Amino acid sequence: MGPFMSPFNNLLCMLLGISFTVWFTLLLVFIIVPAIFGLSFGIRGLYMKTLLKVFKVSIIAKEPTSLEEELKEIRRNGSSRDLDGSFEMSDTFYFCRRGIESIVDDEVTKRFTAEELESWNLLTRSNYNFQHISTRLTVLWGLGVVIRYGFLLPLRLTLAITGVSLLVVFTTMIGFLPNGRVKHFLSEKVHLMCYRICVRALTAIITYHHSENKPKNGGICVANHTSPIDVIILASDGCYAMVGQIHGGLMGLIQKSMVKACPHIWFERSEVKDRHLVAKRLSDHVKDKSKLPILIFPEGTCINNTSVMMFKKGSFEIASTVYPVAIKYDPRFGDAFWNSSKFGMVNYLLRMMSSWAIVCSVWYLPPMSRQEGEDAVQFANRVKAAIARQGGLVDLLWDGGLKRGKVKDTFKEEQQKLYSKILVGTQENRSRS
Repeated sequence: MGPFMSPFNNLLCMLLGISFTVWFTLLLVFIIVPAIFGLSFGIRGLYMKTLLKVFKVSIIAKEPTSLEEELKEIRRNGSSRDLDGSFEMSDTFYFCRRGIESIVDDEVTKRFTAEELESWNLLTRSNYNFQHISTRLTVLWGLGVVIRYGFLLPLRLTLAITGVSLLVVFTTMIGFLPNGRVKHFLSEKVHLMCYRICVRALTAIITYHHSENKPKNGGICVANHTSPIDVIILASDGCYAMVGQIHGGLMGLIQKSMVKACPHIWFERSEVKDRHLVAKRLSDHVKDKSKLPILIFPEGTCINNTSVMMFKKGSFEIASTVYPVAIKYDPRFGDAFWNSSKFGMVNYLLRMMSSWAIVCSVWYLPPMSRQEGEDAVQFANRVKAAIARQGGLVDLLWDGGLKRGKVKDTFKEEQQKLYSKILVGTQENRSRS
């Protein structure tokens, strides 16, 4: 039996060797080399158009109504009395219903959950009753599982490992070079190459607008924040100095290697809460016009890309001019939002790599400067409004910290005052007539 197994083993090894050779050759020719030179063969664009033809669209809209109109309707159904300035027990039904609706679909907490889709994108995570829709969609879903997990996920994992490995190795090697133009040039090319490989590991299809407004050296770039991959999305089109806390494990290894080749700003855990120390290091970096622009996400937490929440004023106190960037993801192909309270980083990245694709648009807005008599908070709100307007996002004044905090009593009093004004106003109108 041994003599017969030996030729079989040799054949198996030869076939495996050929398969791996073909696999890595295709990766090298169609992905890695184009990533080095920033080229694209248009395969991802064709892939996106094919997916759009598969997805079905079903839109459910809800017409908004005012408080006064709903109170009139409730009284019309419950009693013959119109709004005459007096209190009716049935009025409480409106507030009870709105209270329940607010719990289910309030303006703030729904920003920390996945964005609702108008149609099913054949991902189980976006429709847990997929098997009850139709036999045809169930078959399409099954084919999608085979494609995503049998082909796309292994390919993407290979690309991700390749991109991260090259980043660690090359930046470590560049770190031994003396500071100067050569080091800066090589560092920029290596960072761009590795980030572009990582972008392809997500099958990210990115459209950049107004590249003439890209952040300049010595500046501060501020953007809305949806996911950790926001960094990769922006860094694949230009180099930035990253700001963040020092981590351990693989992330710590990547940070240590990156800072050897480029002046990123990493803080120890004990330093993060020292606002003066953080501000000083950022300010010193900005003053040096030879250093890369700093990339900051002023919201301080991930929002589900339907809105922009309150910007922390810190980065707007450091510089009088900032470079705003708006990022808008298309959730039909994959939800880029990271719900950190529900998914760990590894779990989240696996979800991204098993999605259909990550499709987004990036707008570089013209640089904005602090106006005379404008404080940091007003400046931050003006920049936030510009980002929301360009990205088609809802501009909210709420603090992203409400993810873990309570609503102030002043916000509860607003509805009470509105109800009182309606009753008082109606009473005055009847008195005049």
